[in-house]
Amino acid sequence: MLGVSRTAVWKNIQKLKEEGYPIEAVTNKGYRLLSVDEADILDREQIAAKLTTVWAGRPLIYKEETGSSNDDIFVLAAQGYPHGTLVVTSRQTAGKGRRGRTWISPKEGNVYMSILLKPDLPAEVTPMLTVVMALSVYQASLDMTAAQPQESAARCRFGIKWPNDIVVSVDDGPYRKLCGILTEMRMEDREISAITIGIGLNVNQMEFAPEIAENATSYGLALGRKVNRASLTAYTWNHFEENYSLFTQTQDFSKLHDAYEQGLVNKGRSVHVLDPRTPFTGTAVGINMQGELLVQPDDGSAVRTIASGEVSVRGVQGYV
Repeated sequence: MLGVSRTAVWKNIQKLKEEGYPIEAVTNKGYRLLSVDEADILDREQIAAKLTTVWAGRPLIYKEETGSSNDDIFVLAAQGYPHGTLVVTSRQTAGKGRRGRTWISPKEGNVYMSILLKPDLPAEVTPMLTVVMALSVYQASLDMTAAQPQESAARCRFGIKWPNDIVVSVDDGPYRKLCGILTEMRMEDREISAITIGIGLNVNQMEFAPEIAENATSYGLALGRKVNRASLTAYTWNHFEENYSLFTQTQDFSKLHDAYEQGLVNKGRSVHVLDPRTPFTGTAVGINMQGELLVQPDDGSAVRTIASGEVSVRGVQGYV
């Protein structure tokens, strides 16, 4: 009826199978698409189908591989792409971490993505966007456990290590890192021309290099099952659009403070503040309305305010 040969159908079915689509073949009958909910298919169509946003991820650009999704965003910004443009990839060959570090990217199983923002905000409040992003990934992580059998979900405790590391503890064990976030900004004539927030998510990676294995893990390892990367991607930007709106209304954390602190695993814990000038040890007591960490020093002096940037915070007994 359609004038398509059996060979042409077969070739296209093979392409879909290579992308991960679960397809059943029955001799003399044809092919049937099975449920994709439990499959790990990462492509533009699967992500777009789960997005409920107005502007975040619109347009959505998916690449099998790229150098750096942050770099891609700045190229697109120069070409006139709008606020909300999102680049998603399953592999980076030149990924970037904080302070010029390289972000290690295996060949498959993870998600790397960056969004283009053109905010009408003063430059001094834009560092808080990294913390807004961390809250959004944390909330998306909770969404993923909602689909998990209750007994398995109860074994995992997701959280935020201030300011922007998403971590998970399994069976009350040590917290390990799932996600890295890097925000970069471009200025023109002392005004913000473009901001990008880049995220690297360890999703279905099952092994880690020895130098990072102690502190790193993946959603798949934590939950004990393969995780749908398209769902996790869409959940993240669904939450981010809502959180971004609340943040820009007040340009502080007044509307997001409580939600962030619910996930803050540093709160109530002993921490080392690795300030190059005056390092000290104390107890984290929460964050303020600028997303800065509040720490009560062990020497009994006044509570200190710790801004993100070149200061690192580490647990006294472990990563958190």
